[in-house]
Amino acid sequence: MTNDMIQLLVNTDQNLLLYLNGFHNAFGDYFMSTFTGKWIWVPMYASILYVLLKNFNWKITLCCLTAIALTILFADQVCASLIRPAVERLRPSNPANPISDLVHIVNNYRGGRYGFPSCHASNSFGLAFFLVFLFRKRWLSLFILLWATLNCYTRIYLGVHYPGDLIVGAIIGCCGAAFMCYLLKKTARGASFGKVKHTEITIYVGLPTTIGILIYASIMA
Repeated sequence: MTNDMIQLLVNTDQNLLLYLNGFHNAFGDYFMSTFTGKWIWVPMYASILYVLLKNFNWKITLCCLTAIALTILFADQVCASLIRPAVERLRPSNPANPISDLVHIVNNYRGGRYGFPSCHASNSFGLAFFLVFLFRKRWLSLFILLWATLNCYTRIYLGVHYPGDLIVGAIIGCCGAAFMCYLLKKTARGASFGKVKHTEITIYVGLPTTIGILIYASIMA
């Protein structure tokens, strides 16, 4: 890839960030900063555990949880410990970045120094694609992928990631999920993952959580 091509990609990434980051208001500030949080989604994560326990014995459930943990660990470490130190791409929100004054920041949150690729994207899409590959349930797949996508957009809105950071992070998460899902199915041969029931519970928990965030943002704005 030539230097001109790389520069074109960088400029496109930067311009797209500034465009998408520009759609901000008080409601969006509250919604995006809350949606991107980790603890707000603990009930949804617990619902995934509930679905596993309702369908499998404790050994299979433990295997699934281990596979999910390894998926997230793989995605997180590849991004944070391997690629970021090598690439050293400043976050758009970092004061040392020339475009930082053009970026909308919420609650003075700027994240760490480097942001390529996004751990948030790799973790979110790692979990999402793991559930998609494992259960192959249409509505759960649609919901969890939309959840991961919105999770990624919050990072652009908050000004802490370029779109390219998120795309590469999502690809890493997808690859990790596919590999771990393959290993899980090889290990737990007797489990009927395609016949899992009650997966809609995760939607029933995640959707009201999203609505609750919408209501909260509306009140606070």
